[in-house]
Amino acid sequence: MEALLSLIIGLLTACGIYLLLRARTFPVVLGLSLLSYAVNLFLFAMGRLTIGRAPIITPGAAGYTDPLPQALVLTAIVIGFAMTAFVIMLALKARAELGNDHVDGTHEPEKII
Repeated sequence: MEALLSLIIGLLTACGIYLLLRARTFPVVLGLSLLSYAVNLFLFAMGRLTIGRAPIITPGAAGYTDPLPQALVLTAIVIGFAMTAFVIMLALKARAELGNDHVDGTHEPEKII
């Protein structure tokens, strides 16, 4: 199972980096999303999720689950959603002003007939 999770994290990271290097804005947004998913899975996997244990230390408890990785992933999900919405709005504004959706904005605008 660990090898499968490592493979999934590596595949998400590789696909995210590949899409980030594209010349259009929509693949860049998808690449950022895939990279954030990979980081979230990595953080969650490093937290050593234990099933059936309480996240709060109580007297007499046999063990506990570390709540920090879960809190970090939850915060990263919310921040990632907000940043994705922000980048989409920037891409739409650039498309409206420049007439194309290239990342650098130097290509000729498309002719509408």
